[in-house]
Amino acid sequence: MKEDHKRFMYSLVFPVFFLIVIWLIKIAEILLTIDFTLLGIFPLKTKGLVGIITAPLIHSDIEHLIANSVPILILGTGLFYFYNKIAYKVFFLSYFIANIWIWLGARQAYHIGASGLIYSFASFLFVSGVIRKNIRLMAISLLVVFLYGSMIWGVLPLQPHISWESHLMGAIAGLVLAIYYKDQGPKRRVYSWELEDEDEDLDEEERYWEINTEQNED
Repeated sequence: MKEDHKRFMYSLVFPVFFLIVIWLIKIAEILLTIDFTLLGIFPLKTKGLVGIITAPLIHSDIEHLIANSVPILILGTGLFYFYNKIAYKVFFLSYFIANIWIWLGARQAYHIGASGLIYSFASFLFVSGVIRKNIRLMAISLLVVFLYGSMIWGVLPLQPHISWESHLMGAIAGLVLAIYYKDQGPKRRVYSWELEDEDEDLDEEERYWEINTEQNED
């Protein structure tokens, strides 16, 4: 129990750090009366390349920032708790892969916000849990669907002022990473009855070969 608590607290560190950074940036933007939107991704333009690094740190207003903060905290903590050995890889690969795809394929406008990361984390956690057939991870997958199932509409071009491309690219990045890292991270727990079944199968195989060996000798 103590170990789980320690692991949970560790899992909070990086998501909380990321939230502190994006909140400080928004506060600085407000206090300095500067619009950081120009630091977003502008597809296929040299001026938009910087956004590959900075876009997820920039938000249009406080409401936008709050809307992204809660899922970043929940999904980010889930990522670092259950996939602590590959969490940093998934985080930064999600960050850069989705942003590069946005620069290459999104419409001509500034794309800002951390929603691409949110979609990537949600996609990764859901798909990875299903692939691994891990009870706890599948429970997380169901929780993701329950809490953020409506996010599926975010990958469709239904609202012109929302970067649905960021959502779509993030979701695809999470899917790709879940498949790529399917052999890394937490393993499915093997229960005693499964081991017993394997032992029975081995015993039957041994008996089969013993019988056949005896018949061959005769």
